[in-house]
Amino acid sequence: MWGNIAIAFLLSFIISFMATPYTIKFAKKKGIVSGEKGARRMHNREMPRFGGPAVILGFVVAVVYLLIIMNMEGSINLFSWQQYGHKLLGMFLGIAIIAITGIIDDIKEIKPLVKLAGQLLAAIVAVGFGIRIQEISLPFLGAPEIGETLSIIITICWIVGITNAINLIDGLDGLSSGISVISSISLLIIFILNGSSTLSILLITALAGALVGFLPFNFSPAKTFIGDSGSNFLGYCLAVISILGVAKTYTAMVIVIPIIVLAVPIFDTLWAIVRRLKKGKSLKAIVSADNGHLHHKLVQRGFSPKQSVLILYGISATFGIFAVILFESGIWKALSFMLMVLVAIALGYKNFENNKSENDKYECIECKYIYNPKYGNEKAGIKPGTKFDELPKDWVCPVCGESKEGFEKQD
Repeated sequence: MWGNIAIAFLLSFIISFMATPYTIKFAKKKGIVSGEKGARRMHNREMPRFGGPAVILGFVVAVVYLLIIMNMEGSINLFSWQQYGHKLLGMFLGIAIIAITGIIDDIKEIKPLVKLAGQLLAAIVAVGFGIRIQEISLPFLGAPEIGETLSIIITICWIVGITNAINLIDGLDGLSSGISVISSISLLIIFILNGSSTLSILLITALAGALVGFLPFNFSPAKTFIGDSGSNFLGYCLAVISILGVAKTYTAMVIVIPIIVLAVPIFDTLWAIVRRLKKGKSLKAIVSADNGHLHHKLVQRGFSPKQSVLILYGISATFGIFAVILFESGIWKALSFMLMVLVAIALGYKNFENNKSENDKYECIECKYIYNPKYGNEKAGIKPGTKFDELPKDWVCPVCGESKEGFEKQD
């Protein structure tokens, strides 16, 4: 098994890593780029947003190759009573729907309801091919039986919900792809401990490998964005694979474990729904974009985009470790671990805040000029000791003329 895991990771990694530069060139040639910085954007320049196809290609090629080889050598039977082949076909058809919808949206933006229709169709196809949440086991409540109709509804809601959760958190360089890597690794560990199906282990490994291959181009400072085709693909795959991976778990936490692993994007999405409903007072407000997501709040608190991403990585990793401990060692050890983490954060946060320098330096994205409050910008009448936030709104970079919005705080 470990050899197949290594192949799944390395093959998807290499293909994704080698394909991403081609998607960057293609995006620039065809004008598939994000707009300039606005209220919600964190860049002041156009950025290719077509990285999704590279990640999808790495994942699909690695999975198809491995399954063909393993089926030929007899180590996996795609047509057994477990219906691996049938479920995999449903998943791949769903990926095709998600990819086509996302690529169209990347090239020429489509309405949110059209994207939602594509997500619903992909989820329905997966359910139609036997990918279902069969039971919901919860702590202290056991595993009440759910009928077929309720099973279908819950599964569709889960797939569409996670797909949107990853899509909505895709707001900073490397954020959605990095959190998806952390979630994939957490699920991989749980699948191995759980004795999950070979198929689910290979799928989650290939997904992690494809993302690690893409991340060097997406982490700050990004050379490309993953785009809607990529973020929707990530959410869809994590939702479907988590169902396949916990299918053999008949103890408590069947659905709780994936929820904990994906806690950051799930919380961000649920809070976005509540926030938008409260503000817009209508269901239509749910699809209205805003700048109230977790990553926006961190940047507004004074953290740089890169610092905000790393903070959310840390939170996501903490939840992933919590889920692993909970699955393997039980609720009390998991809670004690979380308590220790919270105590460490509480003790260190005040010092971290106090150590934030009032002389933060800011770098121009375009020409790399660094504004240092210690020296100011006397040619423009800015006295030494003037913090960046105190600069006039019409102040521009003395080298290239870039506006204040084109500067990022140095880490």
